[in-house]
Amino acid sequence: MAGAAPTTAFGQAVIGPPGSGKTTYCLGMSEFLRALGRRVAVVNLDPANEGLPYECAVDVGELVGLGDVMDALQLGPNGGLLYCMEYLEANLDWLRAKLDPLRGHYFLFDCPGQVELCTHHGALRSIFSQMTQWDLRLTAVHLVDSHYCTDPAKFISVLCTSLATMLHVELPHVNLLSKMDLIEHYGKLAFNLDYYTEVLDLSYLLDHLASDPFFRHYRQLNEKLVQLIEDYSLVSFIPLNIQDKESIQQVLQAVDKANGYCFGVQEQRSLEAMMSAAMGADFHFSSTLGLQEKYLAPSEQSVEQEAMQL
Repeated sequence: MAGAAPTTAFGQAVIGPPGSGKTTYCLGMSEFLRALGRRVAVVNLDPANEGLPYECAVDVGELVGLGDVMDALQLGPNGGLLYCMEYLEANLDWLRAKLDPLRGHYFLFDCPGQVELCTHHGALRSIFSQMTQWDLRLTAVHLVDSHYCTDPAKFISVLCTSLATMLHVELPHVNLLSKMDLIEHYGKLAFNLDYYTEVLDLSYLLDHLASDPFFRHYRQLNEKLVQLIEDYSLVSFIPLNIQDKESIQQVLQAVDKANGYCFGVQEQRSLEAMMSAAMGADFHFSSTLGLQEKYLAPSEQSVEQEAMQL
């Protein structure tokens, strides 16, 4: 049947804490994908999302509304959102009926920002697991604010959250440092940008924390957290400025490689490009350097050197 839609579909599950830029990412990525010629369907799975800036193909608000749940069950925003996800999990036939006519589209799932949904609550993971059984190949795209890099303690927290999310969600995973154009609005980086994106030797970060009188008392705890992150050796980040096409393209290449889209028949791929993806030959070091020159102010001295002088 020449006119039949392909059975295998691809997409991204966009997750991350509140305010990390998930909805803005879905808008920017959908526009970029359409410019490439892909048919895109954006699915809103966040019942708290109002005034969506993108064209929404499926909206979970048609099934369950956060405001209605909060009023009916006397729940707060957090409890109401968890109930909404559990309700969606119990009514996945509704979601499948909405997604089936969109076969042949590339899906972007705008997910809720409740951190516990991605770290220990089972509803969202169960939804993702069920969608993979529908032959929907997803990559989890986890966004965190890049300004956390300016605070070593917050960066360690971000690393722990990202690691917990990767282990819990159980999908191919890409971590993003979002809002790169605003990274230095909250302070200067102690190290070069590649130190944070590649999560290099974190012992330097511990030494930097030791200079703070408050965190000096928690050095052993920080050492154990850093050891845990390095033992798993899973977390790394791709810097993202959603307004920069080159930055979006770099993210898309990583996502396509993770969910297998680059090996599919939807777009022509040469053998050389496929082997490059299979061997991991797409090095991002030069791209990271380019972003550092674009968004970070040059400094002759590092923060540590300035602190030593003080």
